[in-house]
Formats: sequence, C-alpha cells, structure tokens
Amino acid sequence: MSGILDPTASPTASSAGRPAGRGQLGRVGLWTGSLEGLTPEQLPDVLGELDDQGWGSLWFGEAVGREAFTAAQMYLGATRRMAIGTGIANIYGRDASAAGAAARTLEALHPGRFVLGLGVSHAPLVERHRGHLYGRPLAAMREYLDALDGTRALAAGEDVMPPVVLAALGPKMLELARDRTDGAHPYLTLPEHTAQAREILGGTADDGPALVVETAAVVAEGVDDDDELWRSRAHDHLNVYTGLPNYRNSWTRQGFDESDYVRGGSDRLKAALVTRGLEAARARVQEHLDAGASTVLVQVLGENVMVPPVADWRLAAQALLG
Repeated sequence: MSGILDPTASPTASSAGRPAGRGQLGRVGLWTGSLEGLTPEQLPDVLGELDDQGWGSLWFGEAVGREAFTAAQMYLGATRRMAIGTGIANIYGRDASAAGAAARTLEALHPGRFVLGLGVSHAPLVERHRGHLYGRPLAAMREYLDALDGTRALAAGEDVMPPVVLAALGPKMLELARDRTDGAHPYLTLPEHTAQAREILGGTADDGPALVVETAAVVAEGVDDDDELWRSRAHDHLNVYTGLPNYRNSWTRQGFDESDYVRGGSDRLKAALVTRGLEAARARVQEHLDAGASTVLVQVLGENVMVPPVADWRLAAQALLG
C-alpha cells in the first residue's frame, strides 16, 4: 500500500495514496465509544457540534455494538467536514472482500473523509461473541491484507480504496503496518511507545506513514481538585483492558508488570495512561506529537461509557483546538 502522507503516490489495489496525516486528520482528533449510547436520530445534533468544534477526525471501535461500516456511514452522513476512522474494524467481523467493497463505497460517498483502521481484536470477543477461532494475530492480519490486496472494484464509481491503517502495538505488527498499509493506530500507549513506533514506521509525522495515536483523559470541570472523580473514570476505562492479554503484553514492553494489571489498573498504570485535567491533557497531546505522532486522538472519559461526554468535549475543544 502507498504512503498515506504522500498525495502523489500511485494507488494500489488497497490504497488510494490519499493523504491522511495532519492534512486530512488534523493534529488532534477524538476517539469515543460513547456514540453507541445514542439512537440514530440523536446522532446528527451531537456529531454536528463536534464537527463545528474543529476536531480533525473522529474514531470509534467495533466490539459488541454497531457494525463498523454502517456506523461510519451514519457518522459521515451526520458531519460535513471531519474525517471518520474505524479504530478498529475487526477483521473477524467480515471477510476482506466485504471490507474492501464497503470501504470503497464510503470513499465514493465521502471522498477523502474515511480511514479504514483494521485490527485483530481480542480472543474473548472473537471466540465467545462472534464464534470464530482466534488465529495468530500477525499471521491472521497478513492473510487478511493479502486478501484485501486481491480485491477489485466491481461497482461503478467505486474504484478508489481509502487509506488503511493497522491497530499495532508490538514491533512486528508495526513493521507489517509499515510494509503493507498506510500507517498504524496504537491504543493505550505512552509517548515513549510513540517514539519507538515512529522509529519502526520511518519518516516523520509530516512525510512518513501515518501514526494515529489514542490517549485517554479526564477533563471534567473540577477534576483537578477531585481525586475520586479522576480515579473512578480511569478505573472504569481500564477495567476491561486490564483483562486482555494484548494490552498486558504491550504494557509489559512499556515497563509495567503484573502488579499493575489488577482490574482497573494500579495507581501507577492509571496515572500513566489517563491524564487528569485540561493542562495535563494538552501536555500529553504535545508529548505524543513531539514523539512522532501524525495525529493524536483524545478519548475524553465521561461518567458512563454509553453517555457521550458532551460538556467535557466542549472543554477539551477549547483547550486543545485553540
């Protein structure tokens, strides 16, 4: 696949060569799973406000709720400017032929505004929820990309594939992202990981593969003086992830150990992965950018994962997009 930051690159079977670094996604975007708490009828008002606030892009995951491509179409249709990225579309959710066809349709409907983030997800979600056999992550992703590269546009006007990035934490998946796609989308990582990822991907944030990094923050009014508010939201955020081997392995590579992996995370893990207050969020975003991220996605943690933190998004926009 061609370099996502190079608008002159020649398209391949899997990528349009369309720029999706800071130019398309902006320096700062949002990551959220809370939109699944809204009905389709409620989405336009909330997404319209986010679009007006100036976020470069909005990313969301695919676990047990909405299907990634139909959700992306709803979100694209409810906005006019910002890009929408899947963070990630689960490769076990559909075969590569279906993914390629859906991605080309979204690109045709909303040129330059969709980025296809792909990932291997987690064994419990794949096997218990979807009923599939969870394969070796690197081999499974490589085979999926082989199949995706073999897809061809068969519908009129849908010959362009949007940019593709991989959910990549470890060195080998980052290398695969570098060699086969337009970049990487790490999640729950530190700025030190961002620097290592940039070294593996090569180039810089402006002229190399895309490095779209997620970081979590609690920015609610009064959080600087309310330890329990920050601690509660950080705990709820990390509660599921601390039980997943993919993230535990990633954190071990980043310097943590088994004592940090109690459900909800140790105080050390919470403090490292979830910033507290607007100033801390702004500093963490800058740290990731300085380390080589092309875009930093702020996941603003609300009181409930199914309730969009609209007021907190407004505070974050004022602090981070000024």
